[in-house]
Amino acid sequence: MRVIAGTARSMPLKTIEGLDTRPTTDRIKETLFNMLQTEIYGCRFLDLFAGSGGIGIEALSRGAKDAVFVENSKTAVACIKDNLKFTHLDDNAVVMEQDVLTAINRLSGKGVFDIVFIDAPYGMGYDKSTLTALANSNIIDEYTTVIVEEKLDADVSYVSELGFKLNKIKNYKTNKHIFVSLEKIGD
Repeated sequence: MRVIAGTARSMPLKTIEGLDTRPTTDRIKETLFNMLQTEIYGCRFLDLFAGSGGIGIEALSRGAKDAVFVENSKTAVACIKDNLKFTHLDDNAVVMEQDVLTAINRLSGKGVFDIVFIDAPYGMGYDKSTLTALANSNIIDEYTTVIVEEKLDADVSYVSELGFKLNKIKNYKTNKHIFVSLEKIGD
């Protein structure tokens, strides 16, 4: 795994041994950031279930103003910190070692994020509970792009029930990215 573009381009990133995380492949990461390219520079980026931090680090490398990484595994947090230090992107990063729902609550009142990336373990309902918490928080607004990485056959019909508008689905061979945003009040 490596940084695809930006100030840390081509720098290799550490990953976590074992099956507890699934780092987003370089090809999928490149496709994702090509779709987000006009939104990244100067944005506030939130990387939930951050794993080794590859997505948030890519955002920082491409010019995000800052990034918050949320991960509850001590091993993964150490990996994120090592990767941030190695890429010299640690000055614009905050790493929160806690569960995602607690982090969303703690981030309340500290500003709105422009992009939120959710890469929860597949099939456990974490994506739905995370979207519910985000919808009830003040850290996103109708202009925030929320991306959920999910298995290819995952049902995402529930997003509208949570107050989100489905903007796009990008399918890959084994998984997909779901792009949603909050419905505007009054729409």
